[in-house]
This record gives sequence, C-alpha cells and structure tokens, in this order.
Amino acid sequence: MTKNIHELRDPIHAFVRLTTDERKVLDSKPFQRLRHIHQLALTYLVYPGATHRRFEHSLGVMELAGRVYDIVTRRENLEYLPREAFSLLSDLSDNMKLEYWRRVLRMAALCHDLGHLPFSHAAERRLLPEGRTHENLTALLVRSPEMASIWSDMKINSEDVVKLALGPKDLPTVSFSALETILSEIVVGDAFGVDRIDYLLRDSLHLGVAYGRFDHFRLIDTLRILPSPPQSEQDEADSDDEIELALGVEEGGMQSAEALLLARYFMFSQVYFHPIRRIYDIHLSDFLTAWWGKNGYPFTTQEHLSLTDSEVMVMMRKAQNDPGAAGHEDARRILERMHFKLIYSRNPADTALNPEAGDQVYVTLRREFGAESFRHDRYTQKAGLPNFPVLLRDDSTTSSLAISETLQRLPVVSVDSVYADPGVRDKAKRWLDKNRGSILQPATEERHDESAI
Repeated sequence: MTKNIHELRDPIHAFVRLTTDERKVLDSKPFQRLRHIHQLALTYLVYPGATHRRFEHSLGVMELAGRVYDIVTRRENLEYLPREAFSLLSDLSDNMKLEYWRRVLRMAALCHDLGHLPFSHAAERRLLPEGRTHENLTALLVRSPEMASIWSDMKINSEDVVKLALGPKDLPTVSFSALETILSEIVVGDAFGVDRIDYLLRDSLHLGVAYGRFDHFRLIDTLRILPSPPQSEQDEADSDDEIELALGVEEGGMQSAEALLLARYFMFSQVYFHPIRRIYDIHLSDFLTAWWGKNGYPFTTQEHLSLTDSEVMVMMRKAQNDPGAAGHEDARRILERMHFKLIYSRNPADTALNPEAGDQVYVTLRREFGAESFRHDRYTQKAGLPNFPVLLRDDSTTSSLAISETLQRLPVVSVDSVYADPGVRDKAKRWLDKNRGSILQPATEERHDESAI
C-alpha cells in the first residue's frame, strides 16, 4: 500500500510528518538548497555544535505551525470571540476552507526561508539592492515555475503562500484579510511566531546552551485568537469600535509567554551577540562584499539557487591563498582564525558620560592607529514592548503589559563594540586605557555614525 504520510526524525519535535504532496515541496530544488545554508553562519567557529541548517529549521517551523493552527481553530477555542469578530474568520466554519488554510499555512512555514543568502543574515543588508530583502527572494521562489506546478497539484494559490510566509510587514502594499493576518502571525509574528519558537529551541540545543529553552508545549496549548489590545491610549481613543484580532494567550499560559520572550533576550545578549561570533559575521560580510563587488548579490532565482555556503567556502579558500584576490584579508582572518579582537564594549557608566561612547572610541582609534585596523559593531533592538491580548479567567481580555511586570521590564538588546587588528590591539588598548576619560568627553564636532553590520 502506498504510504501517504512520511515521517522525519527531529531532535526538537520528535517527528515531523508530511503528506506525499507536501513532500514534493521538500524535494524541490529551492527547498533542498537549504540543506547547504547554515542557520547561524560561522557561529560553529565559536560553538562547534552550531552546524545545523535552514533545512531542518524550516521543517520544524512547519510542524509547529500545524500544531498552533489545530489549537487556535478549535471551535471551543473560538467561542470567546464576539460574533462580529468571528465573522472575520468565517472560513474557519467551513471544513473545506479550514483544511485549505491549514495546508497553505504549513507550506508557508516550510518555505519562509527559501530566499536566504549564503550564510543566512551575515551580509544581507550590504549585498542586496536597496529596498530588497531575502523575503523578496522568498516570494520570487514561491511564485517560480517549478513551484507553480506543485501548488497546482496541491490546489493551493501561491499568493496565499507568499502572504502567510512574509506577513503584512514585508508586503506593505498587499491587502490582508483578518484571517490572513492572523495566520501570517502564526509563522512570523513578533510575539508567538513559530519561526522564533523553533530557532530558539533549535539553536539552544545545537549550541549546547540553556538560554533558549522554555515550555513551548504549554505555550502552544494556551494560544488563542483574541481581540487585539490597543497599542497606546491614542489607539484606544481612535478605535471607533473596530475589532482587530491578534494571536494571544490564555492567562494560564502567561508564564510560558514570558519565558519565551526572556529566552529571546538571553539568546541575543549571550549568544547571537557574542563578541567573537559578531566579528566573524563582520569579516564574512566584508569578504562577501569584496567578492561580489559593486554589482552585489545576483537578484535572480536561478543564480540564487546556484549559490550556497559551499560555493562561498570554495571562493574563500581560493582568496585565502591569493594575496591579490578580492577579500583575501578577510578570508585569511576567517580560515586562519586571525579575527579582530574586542578592544572596547560600551557600559552604563560610559553611556551616562557620552551616549555615543562606542562611536567616539571607534573614530578616535581609527584616527590614532589607522582606519583599517578597527571595526565597529553597533545594534539596538527596534521592537517595542511585547503587547499581545490575554484571555483572563473571567473570559474578558486585556493587554499583556497590563498584567505582566516581567514584560514591562524586559531589557532592550543593545551592543556597541569596537574591534582591533591583533597586530595593534595591545598597543591601542594601553593607549585607550590611558586616554579613555578624555576620549569619552562629549565631542562638539560632527562624528562618524556607522550602523551594525
């Protein structure tokens, strides 16, 4: 008998299951390419276990998306919605449409990372044309001729897959229904997106750290579609009684929701912004920018599909052995582990004296010891406090910020670091220690401002 359900072992979710039609997506060239894209770029040079790929992460995201969908679309879990709100989700009362959106959601989750460049995020902002992102490449691949025949066999509209894989933020000119907005939030939402849930759990496991672990089973069981809380007092005054829906949580799941958001903070502050991990990202970004030159990354689906981490590593080894090659210096620093060393990291005392402390140190050191001997890494988290609806035990809803002191005090991830060439680092560090007080005095002249890479 022909088997219609295919099982894959997974270290996070035990099993990931696909139908025969869904397996055609997995077997497609765009998805198989993800076997050769590291989830965390060169992080394995710092954490040896971080060799996992976008391939298994995407399978995990699909598995979680199906689980969340099954929970939030149960009839008994929608009974708390006002009648006018439930009317916005009318497709969920039709069994055929209910199953259709489940297939679309799982495929959107499976395909959400198709557009990632080699080594994932390492150099995306510098390599892609202005206004373009890996999400744009994802949309191109989902709409590609190879995928079109698969969607046709599955009786799925490719535009529905694109919408749910990217969401309103990455498709600002596209109209979303209330249901499409909610379903896209299941995949890429800022609070409970299963993309985030899987990468925190998976990265934590492979890196050998505990920071990213939380009770995702309890969290998923308590997720609900709820009326969205106002983002501000002004929003509440201007609401005109319009009902907007969002992914929220039952009160009993608040601790799990808090644990997820704290896990994200700790993973960013302790792992993703580990100083050595970051400087490898910077050297890799410099190498890729030099390698692809002025034209940048080729923004066509066929060229994109032919480029993986493997091709980059081949070029990097060639550049390492050829002093005249583009990117030679950064290739050598990566492959011979001669990366720049941390010389300065901003602290609260420095910030109180000069909010632009890192920039001031960077500019001064470049002027004193040479521009090519230093790199600056600066990043401040842009997202605001997590504000999602919570279903209270009396069946009323409120904002997460109204009942959680933990979320109100959630720290913002911020780094401001300067790195130095090992050849000048010790000398520059002694000079910096001697002159630190005068360097950090707020400058009156205009200063250099360099974004994080």
